[in-house]
Amino acid sequence: MSTLPSHPPVRPVQRVIAGLSSYVADPTPIAEWAESFQVPDRKDSSKYLDGPMVEKVLGVRSKSWAPEVFQNQEVVTQVAREALANAQLSARQIDAVLIVTCSPYQVLLDQDAFYFLKCLRIPDSVVPVQLGAGCAGMARAMQLATQLSAENILIIAYSLSSLYTRTSLYKQNPVHPLGRSLWMSAALFSDGASAVVLRKNGYRGGLAFYSRDSLAFGTEGGFDDPLIHYMGGGALNPPGQDHSEELSCFGMAGDRVKEYYMKGMRLNHQTLLQNRPNYLTDVRKIYTHQASPVLTNGFLNHLIETNAIPRSKFGVNVETYGNLVATSTLKLLHDDMTSGVARTGDEICISVVGAGPERGAFITRIA
Repeated sequence: MSTLPSHPPVRPVQRVIAGLSSYVADPTPIAEWAESFQVPDRKDSSKYLDGPMVEKVLGVRSKSWAPEVFQNQEVVTQVAREALANAQLSARQIDAVLIVTCSPYQVLLDQDAFYFLKCLRIPDSVVPVQLGAGCAGMARAMQLATQLSAENILIIAYSLSSLYTRTSLYKQNPVHPLGRSLWMSAALFSDGASAVVLRKNGYRGGLAFYSRDSLAFGTEGGFDDPLIHYMGGGALNPPGQDHSEELSCFGMAGDRVKEYYMKGMRLNHQTLLQNRPNYLTDVRKIYTHQASPVLTNGFLNHLIETNAIPRSKFGVNVETYGNLVATSTLKLLHDDMTSGVARTGDEICISVVGAGPERGAFITRIA
């Protein structure tokens, strides 16, 4: 048993949500996706998995799948512009920008960050910071934001799953160690973009925490699986080398993902309770990472049953949109703000876990 602390240190959040925008394509029915993608049925090589079978395995009824929309950077750029407009700030007033994605348009040298800062006309003195983060990207971004002195921070998160996973290697891949289940990544992960502006305004009630869980996972030893295995394309398996392309696929370590999600989300909840005992009732809504219907609903059902709180307290969209990766919680919040469920002055909580592994949560207020 580890003697390291079971809870990560908590930092104050002194910024509010001043502007928010998101874009997710109209949901594609999973039957339509399955017919188009054609995942081979291993029990009968002459057949493909149909929509009902994919839904039975993964629980998603539809997903955001729009390679034609996300094929260039314009939609992400527009989402960022809308967030700035909602915050009533000009690009010149932004003094920090964090790009959050595990599926960049350009792989090396943080060129996505350079591109977006240039297109948005962010001052040249602002350092481009690109976080190669997955589903817990917002926890990493907020933790970093709490350590910056910037007044106005723009965070841009996006997932380009369709552009990465439409290759035939997600159907048949004997090289990747998780090759037999790669089709699930294509079926589950979705396309989306979100952007949020954080602003200092005297708010002092927020908190944030973050953990990699590599040295200790709660009271146990460190967690030793990255959850998502993408081994190709770097110096260990460089482009052009044998098997680099086959290894350049997002493989989910299913059992380890389930283990980390359930325990990680419970540890997040415990740390939140330890520092804000009434957070479940204090905040307007709680947004948890939308990993899959089974995992998301499993954790939420646990919270609801043990704390006697209504299900309406939580945002859920994974059955409709699939796993939107880092943008999922911001999309949920944006929808609630658009519909009037979440309003100016409300506190909200975002709690996530993801590949790395990493996890964290934060509470902040809507300006």
